[in-house]
Amino acid sequence: MSTPNAPSPWQTAITQIEPNHVRVRGYDIDRLMGETGFGAAVYLILRGELPDEKTARLMESILVSSIDHGVTPPSALAARTIASTGGSLGAAVAAGILAINRYHGGAIEDCARQLRHIVDRCETTGDSSDAAAESILDELKQDRRRMPGFGHRVHTNDPRTQRLFELATDAGVDGPHMHAARAVERHFASSGKTLPMNVDGAIAAVLADLGFEPASMNGLFMIARVPGLIAHALEEQLRQRPMRRIDPARHEYDGPPPRSQGPRA
Repeated sequence: MSTPNAPSPWQTAITQIEPNHVRVRGYDIDRLMGETGFGAAVYLILRGELPDEKTARLMESILVSSIDHGVTPPSALAARTIASTGGSLGAAVAAGILAINRYHGGAIEDCARQLRHIVDRCETTGDSSDAAAESILDELKQDRRRMPGFGHRVHTNDPRTQRLFELATDAGVDGPHMHAARAVERHFASSGKTLPMNVDGAIAAVLADLGFEPASMNGLFMIARVPGLIAHALEEQLRQRPMRRIDPARHEYDGPPPRSQGPRA
């Protein structure tokens, strides 16, 4: 029975909560548990549908690829700094998340938007991916802007990039954004610039070809990086003295040596 003059309910299509039932996008969460991996669950809650098995594996790979990148990224330094002051785990991780912005993690979103410009140029002018990429890169150069998702401060050949493209191809994902990304890489190579595609560029291309909107991509990076931020915050509080001066250039790794988990499935 409706209440007179009651405000109209607002709508959400994400999760339904009823006594003894939790449904995410219509699926009972207790049925998803044990049957659906985290990557597939992330895909479901953001896209509204469960992915097929290969796409689910691809989503897992994207999340794994960005789980951590050492102590030097701003997010890790922010998390460790707050942890060093005696802040809670939640505060430390929140600080790390707040450090993920346009120039750290946000390259994925920005790269996806530029790849979309290249794809649009191909569709509207009939240009090849290489010609469209050259035009867009020339425009960026004239505006004194860099192409995000290419080049790396550490890697000259980001090991995650090729693997992600291999997994995408295995999943049947090899669309116009991936073609555009390869065209950008070819342009830089032919120009004599050492700017290979990094993992941000690869993730941008793959997610765009999966149908994700660029606005969601920074969020996916945040999801992936949270476990790493937790590990850094905990290690800081367990292994280091409080309120130390954190110099990332002076860190020394003392974890396990390189090891293998066996042949790839």
